[in-house]
Amino acid sequence: MFGHNRSHSMRATNRMFKPNLVHRKTPDGEKSHEYVCTRCLRTEMKAKR
Repeated sequence: MFGHNRSHSMRATNRMFKPNLVHRKTPDGEKSHEYVCTRCLRTEMKAKR
C-alpha cells in the first residue's frame, strides 16, 4: 500500500506502508524459519484459545 505524508503546509510526499513482519521458527519443529505478519500471529493465537 502507499499514500502520502502531509506536512503542515499540506505538501504531499510519497510514503509506503510496509507489513510488520516477524522472523520465527516454523510451527512443525523443523530447523527452518519463516516471515509472518504480526496480524497473522495474533489471529493464530486467538484461534488456539
